[in-house]
Amino acid sequence: MAANFLMHEKIWFDKYKYDDAERRYYEQINGPVASSSCQQSASTTSAAGPSGDQSELISRISSLELENRNLRSVVADLQHAISKLESRLSTLERSSTSHQSSAPLPTQHVTPMKKVEPLSASSKKVELPSAPPARKTAEPPAADEDEDDDDIDLFGSDDEEEDQEAAMVREERLRQYAEKKAKKPGLIAKSSILLDVKPWDDETDMAKMEECVRSIQMDGLVWGVSKLVPVGYGIKKLQIQCVVEDDKVGTDILEEEITKFEDYVQSVDIAAFNKI
Repeated sequence: MAANFLMHEKIWFDKYKYDDAERRYYEQINGPVASSSCQQSASTTSAAGPSGDQSELISRISSLELENRNLRSVVADLQHAISKLESRLSTLERSSTSHQSSAPLPTQHVTPMKKVEPLSASSKKVELPSAPPARKTAEPPAADEDEDDDDIDLFGSDDEEEDQEAAMVREERLRQYAEKKAKKPGLIAKSSILLDVKPWDDETDMAKMEECVRSIQMDGLVWGVSKLVPVGYGIKKLQIQCVVEDDKVGTDILEEEITKFEDYVQSVDIAAFNKI
């Protein structure tokens, strides 16, 4: 029964044979290439080991040797430059010592001249102030003599008459100056006023209202430009400018005269007030 069952089952018992045959087939086709690639991989892996480290060490040693050579050359240049500087310093020291040895000879001749000049200058400075004090002491007595002469005045009456005449002339000039000042007109203080004249409603005749305002005439009042300024809801106010003399026309009088036109004017406000 078991044998009959296995005969009817579809099991691949010989699969390993086919796998071996397939492996041998591909080895025959790609065998040499595969073997060479394996050898190359092995060689690269072996070279990547100790041989790779040796190459890095060799490159580092070579770079260090180059640096040492460069440093040696730099040190040699510095030594050469230092030797040159030392030679120059030695020459300069020799030249300075030679100059110092020759310099003291002229200095001995120059120092006496420097000592003589200050003495002469000092002697001159001492001699000069001796003269002015004598003059100053001599001048005060002259002033005292003049004062004494002024005290003894034999013609004192003539001086008093001259003083009276000068006082009269001064009074006359003051009187003339006061008369001229009184005749000269003084400055008139004026002001510029901007008035806001408001109507009752939008049906008010603004042209007639402006005509009524301008009909006000006073001494010291001059009307200027005017314009209509919208307020709202179709209502406009009259903004008019005038110039007044402060001593003759006041703002209260203007407001009273304008508000007399009750049919057109509701109120009057001062929008701006400037002194001229």
